[in-house]
Amino acid sequence: MARDGSVLGMIEATEFLDIPTTTLADLLGREQVMDIGIRPLWGPVPRIAGPAFTVRCPPGDNLMLHAAIHRAEPGSVVVVESGDLDYALAGGNVCAVAQRRGIAGFVADGLIRDLAEVRDLRFPVYARGIIPIPGTKAAVAPLGEPVRCGGVTVAPGDIVVADEEGVVTVPAAHRTDTLTAARTKLAKEATETLDDWEAAHRSRIDEILARGGFRG
Repeated sequence: MARDGSVLGMIEATEFLDIPTTTLADLLGREQVMDIGIRPLWGPVPRIAGPAFTVRCPPGDNLMLHAAIHRAEPGSVVVVESGDLDYALAGGNVCAVAQRRGIAGFVADGLIRDLAEVRDLRFPVYARGIIPIPGTKAAVAPLGEPVRCGGVTVAPGDIVVADEEGVVTVPAAHRTDTLTAARTKLAKEATETLDDWEAAHRSRIDEILARGGFRG
């Protein structure tokens, strides 16, 4: 990502910090929501939002994630394609350096280690789990290419929003429209009482039941 574009992306990404992933999922659909295996590894975890800095690591090797922490812009979310369930992609020191450099968090299709250290740091990591053995460092690959993480294709600069509900990605081309729609939705919900919601909900459910021939 060009530096100017990255800075612009950071500014826009921070505007997503007050948007729950549930709201974004309602707007964007299943294809932008990572699978349930990508989950926060400690809690309560703060919501993070930032442009994706994308990394690809082959099974058993974590070199490019270790390279990425020195190259990702502050405020970015490092998104890792791996799928490896045998070796850790990172540990406490890697997370500490990433945090010190201003990286918002990791979203990794793989494992980490040193969970106690990461939790003490309060560095947000969304991943498949933990394992105590680290991977090797040998496989050189480009950074900043589209990756596949949690079943979702993520391009560099896409907005990644993650909280205790899960991880949603907003394609960069749709971030402004999505942000506007999300704010409109939340504003409408804020003025709606539970009685209003219940009445509208019952009417909608009864209509669907009637169309299906339900009687009762």
